[in-house]
Amino acid sequence: MSIMEGHDHIENDPAFKGLIVNRGVEQLPSVNPDAAKRFLGKKRPVLTADQYIEGILSGNITILSRAVTLIESSLHQHRELAQEIIMRCLPYSGKSIRLGITGVPGAGKSTFIEALGLHALSQGAKLAVLAIDPSSERSKGSILGDKTRMEQLSSMKNAYIRPSPSAGSLGGVARKTRETIILCEAAGYNTIFIETVGVGQSETAVHSMVDFFLLIMLAGAGDELQGIKRGIMEMADGIAINKADGQNIDKAMLAQAQYKNALHLFPPSQSGWEPRVETCSSLYSKGIDTIWNMVGEYVQFTRDNGFFINHRNEQSRYWMFETINEQLKNSFYHNSEIRHKIADYEKKLLNNEISSFEAARVLLDFYYNK
Repeated sequence: MSIMEGHDHIENDPAFKGLIVNRGVEQLPSVNPDAAKRFLGKKRPVLTADQYIEGILSGNITILSRAVTLIESSLHQHRELAQEIIMRCLPYSGKSIRLGITGVPGAGKSTFIEALGLHALSQGAKLAVLAIDPSSERSKGSILGDKTRMEQLSSMKNAYIRPSPSAGSLGGVARKTRETIILCEAAGYNTIFIETVGVGQSETAVHSMVDFFLLIMLAGAGDELQGIKRGIMEMADGIAINKADGQNIDKAMLAQAQYKNALHLFPPSQSGWEPRVETCSSLYSKGIDTIWNMVGEYVQFTRDNGFFINHRNEQSRYWMFETINEQLKNSFYHNSEIRHKIADYEKKLLNNEISSFEAARVLLDFYYNK
């Protein structure tokens, strides 16, 4: 009989004295096979446009979330259905206050949004928080997970939190966020917060879809006035110095004075509103009511002088042209003939057989004349 017969491991043979290897435990499946069968067998029913509209207008969060997923989908059939839903929701939209919130990394945007959101809810608001999240390069899903960072707010009845993974295409996400605003307004949300991940180009896109643009800053983190681009400060309708608590109160007051002086150097805003700088503590909910009142005063001020409606009309015009540009770009690059020709002209370009400008002209001429 060979040394291996009757033994699981060769080390357990009597020939190997003083060495014993225990039998391994059979590895259980990571997913219960019975549960997996039940889950896979239950496909969600495909809803019609009428069912989506009925659900959204009745404030059904599940159907609203499914409609937002349609907007974010890249599938052509989903895109067509999403556009029909958006068009039919338009008459019920536009009745909210849209607040854009941005700030330097570490300024405590999520804690601030939760504190401000809870205060807004206490004042009778119905709140939707849309966050443009950075996305995973692997899964394309959101990284930050806003619902886990706003635990208290996400459990409130009249609050809806939806992160939008950027997936490397800021323009597309900005358009989808604007379309999501329409659905949220149709679902009865009269206050919309739009959060961006930090100071960068996303702020320009968000500024073009909100009524009030709020900048969250942090005192005591070095030279405050060098911590943010001038262009972002010029867009701000209000600045909140967060974490003004404990030993940081004096630094927050100093930063407040510095920002007030800096804002006087900028040209007057088109709205006629003079941006204000306030201090607050999201952790202790101090000064949050002051910031909320500032937003209300701004809305009343711009409604009275006509800027509020004019600004929204300009935003609609802007997004019409942005959508045209995006559709033209997608149509060009998704054309199969163009894709083949681009590969050919790239080779010619690298071999110095043609210039960049001539290659672009030839490709565009072919696209428009084919």
